[in-house]
Amino acid sequence: MKRVERILEYIAENTRKLAEEHLLYDGGITAAEIAVHQNMLRNNVSKELSDLLRADHIIKIKGRPVKFLHKQTIEDFFRIQLKEKQIEVGSLDEILRPGEQVDPFHSLIGFKDSMRNQVEQGKAAILYPPRGLHTLIVGQTGVGKTLFARLMYNYGKHMKRFSEDSPFIVFNCADYYNNPQLLISHIFGHVKGAFTGADSEKKGLVEKADGGILFLDEIHRLPPEGQEMIFYFMDTHTYNKLGESERNRSANVLLVAATTEDPGSSMLKTFIRRIPITINIPPLQERTPAEQLQILKHLLESEALRVNKPIKVESEVVKALIGSVTYGNIGQLKSNIQLVCAKGFLNSIRENRDEIILDFKLLPGNIREGLFNLGKNRREIEEFGAIASQLYITPEGSHATEEEDVLEPPFNLYKLIEDKISLLKDEGLDDSYINRFITTDVNIHIKSFYNRFYNLKGSRERILKIVDNEVLEFAEEVKLLVEEELDRKCSERFVYAFSLHLSAFLKRIREKKYGGKPVYDPVNQNDEEYRVALTIKDMIEARFGIDVPGAEITYVAILLKSVEEERQGNVGIIVAAHGNSTASSIVGVVDSLLGSSNICAVDMPLDVSPREILEIIIDKVKSIDSGRGVLMLVDMGSLLSFEATIMERVGIKVKTIDMVSTPLTLEAVRKASILDMELEDIYRSLKDFRGYNNMEASVNAILDNKVIVTVCSSGKGAAIKVKEFVEKIVYDLTEKKMTVIPAKIKELDKVVKELQAKQSVLAVIGVKRPSDRGVPFIPLEQLIDASGEELLRELLLHNEFPVAQTNESVVIKDLCEDSLKEFLTYLNPHKILGTLMRFVQELERELQTDFEYAMKVQIAIHTAHALERMVIHDGLVYRGETEMLDSHIMDAVNRACGIFASGINLTLSDDEKYYICEMLGDVYKMAPL
Repeated sequence: MKRVERILEYIAENTRKLAEEHLLYDGGITAAEIAVHQNMLRNNVSKELSDLLRADHIIKIKGRPVKFLHKQTIEDFFRIQLKEKQIEVGSLDEILRPGEQVDPFHSLIGFKDSMRNQVEQGKAAILYPPRGLHTLIVGQTGVGKTLFARLMYNYGKHMKRFSEDSPFIVFNCADYYNNPQLLISHIFGHVKGAFTGADSEKKGLVEKADGGILFLDEIHRLPPEGQEMIFYFMDTHTYNKLGESERNRSANVLLVAATTEDPGSSMLKTFIRRIPITINIPPLQERTPAEQLQILKHLLESEALRVNKPIKVESEVVKALIGSVTYGNIGQLKSNIQLVCAKGFLNSIRENRDEIILDFKLLPGNIREGLFNLGKNRREIEEFGAIASQLYITPEGSHATEEEDVLEPPFNLYKLIEDKISLLKDEGLDDSYINRFITTDVNIHIKSFYNRFYNLKGSRERILKIVDNEVLEFAEEVKLLVEEELDRKCSERFVYAFSLHLSAFLKRIREKKYGGKPVYDPVNQNDEEYRVALTIKDMIEARFGIDVPGAEITYVAILLKSVEEERQGNVGIIVAAHGNSTASSIVGVVDSLLGSSNICAVDMPLDVSPREILEIIIDKVKSIDSGRGVLMLVDMGSLLSFEATIMERVGIKVKTIDMVSTPLTLEAVRKASILDMELEDIYRSLKDFRGYNNMEASVNAILDNKVIVTVCSSGKGAAIKVKEFVEKIVYDLTEKKMTVIPAKIKELDKVVKELQAKQSVLAVIGVKRPSDRGVPFIPLEQLIDASGEELLRELLLHNEFPVAQTNESVVIKDLCEDSLKEFLTYLNPHKILGTLMRFVQELERELQTDFEYAMKVQIAIHTAHALERMVIHDGLVYRGETEMLDSHIMDAVNRACGIFASGINLTLSDDEKYYICEMLGDVYKMAPL
């Protein structure tokens, strides 16, 4: 058979395999796929495809990458005759339904098969006269409930049921489940004076969603009174705002709700009866094998796009990935795919390959077991055996005829930083978050790569296969310099990471591919890491005889910031339980969920003597301890007696908690690995743990003897506002709730004295210091800057609260976001906040000053209001004399405002800019240059 005939036969065979929705949506066969499966050169395949198109045997689907379909097969499948010759279209729909817009549900995998009934229900809910039918979407976590609601909305616009600018409002009921009043206010709005702090009238989500859809996620978290108000609105389409006595407002809103719970057991029956349509989204396991495979391919295409490399997947890996999904549906499958692709990506770099190859031996144990899970069902394995062949996925936008550049070494600092920045900026995240993300991300990648060599025999020889010996020796010299200059002990991770980065840098210089300027510069030149990076730059120039670009200093400084100081590992955890596999089962679940390496199991068969078990546990304690002690979780109190013997025998600190369970073990590992808590702190926080359902009660019991008092001059209402603010700061710092009590100024000393009689007052926060000088006091103005928050952090640490290790201030963003949520109507406060923070930072850079925290908040909120006025074309008119404004400040504001045009496509008017200049005038005059 000739080459062209083989190609045509391959296209025809694979066109027949595609489901209808895949044909209509994005199906087709790429040239790269043909080249791999037919073992042909890519250029030869492209030439033959051009000839087949001219001969009118195939259809070309334009896009990136280009795909092809067999023309005769398409005609037979859809029972049509295509009269056009040499067809080149954007999608098959252009041929089948010329001039028609594509039904949005056609993008849903399975819309003609397992999701057919759900799609029909969704369409009926939208089209049913006169207003549509309120709908409840039920399904497990990760099945795509929000996606389905969005498709219903898009279908409504497609069918002209909604206008193009109609709203689609999303609200998660869980965000306010413990505050019914605030939740109801959020949904229906409130009038001025409805409650303390309600200084003005506010629109609710129902009003904002008028003419469109209000999507209520986790509807089962809505309190009964909220459900009652919702079903009254569904009955009458009328409502009242919080604080109003009569329901004289109306809105045309279609309600779509979603829940993971059984509606009959978690919601009011009167509420359920008013929802005429319930759509059940099936879990991934109940979708057809063809659909599961199509979902897998779609997720793999996203990863190929992310790394810009083709991905070759063995058929056994396809089955294992699909079988690995046990609880999280499509969300879990996506996570598993990302994990496997990350490992494959590292391998492709190490082996200098142009593609990522996912083979079975690459898979982690829990994903590899997916193949055997799939094999438990004979019919299912037979169906997958028929369709799950090797996959070859190419990235969208890649040019398959072009070869990739020669790849960098496995740890590529340039790629880690440059690939992330645009994504993070597009998400509207502010620079402080990006700084933390980049340094943390680099550190994680260093650990990930280093674990491939660490504790392995011949690890130095392994790294020398990637970098030159001279580079590695130089990295070891740099390590000594860093330890001396920064007064920190660096691990071998730093040596390997720096040597790999230096190797990549030298390669870029040698091939004249150095960009010369970093995409992003999160390093302050006054930082000590930047100072040491300057010294390292001089060392590189002297050793290797090259000129190091200034931009390289930033990358080295980021590396110095990212690498953690060498330190002991986490607290070790041993699960010991009677039975042949009880402990192993618990540890297996925890390992699958958290992937921890600081935990091990001891199974205790009933016929094994306690002395033998003791010796086994002693060996485990010695092997798992990293210098910070071991926590034993046991099933019976009798094992508590082992604790003293173990410490006496091996000299390792051991604490024991009985009544072991899976939730208890999850919490122990989370606190040890993620929160990095000490043994005593973990033991103290878990000794009264009785499962997640009772966790809040347990925490409250621990915190009952600690309180914070807030006090404000404007009365108790303002103190309540400060109370809510302090509660959020404490929770952000500790992940625990603390009792915060508001007080009036005149009653402060009385309240403090009464509380001290039965509790411990941790601090007073507000506008007046208590008479008792023994009670710590944080002024309200300090709370809004770094010093007050740092003082609160120290107080918590002093009182033995495990505080998260972070340098970020949680105050300024909370202040801005809370204010913006209260007053913005058209702009999304969460999305716009990052842009506002960048605007403030750009002003600081232009004016060469640092604003006070309060000033930053003032600028951000004022500018947000100005942007909102631009949206509704209601900008302020400046009444002052523009000639009196500082021209230097005006130039700075003009340049900084460019962020809004590029980021959110809004432009401030000159009058609005004049007001910002006026605001900055006095501050700038007082600020040091």
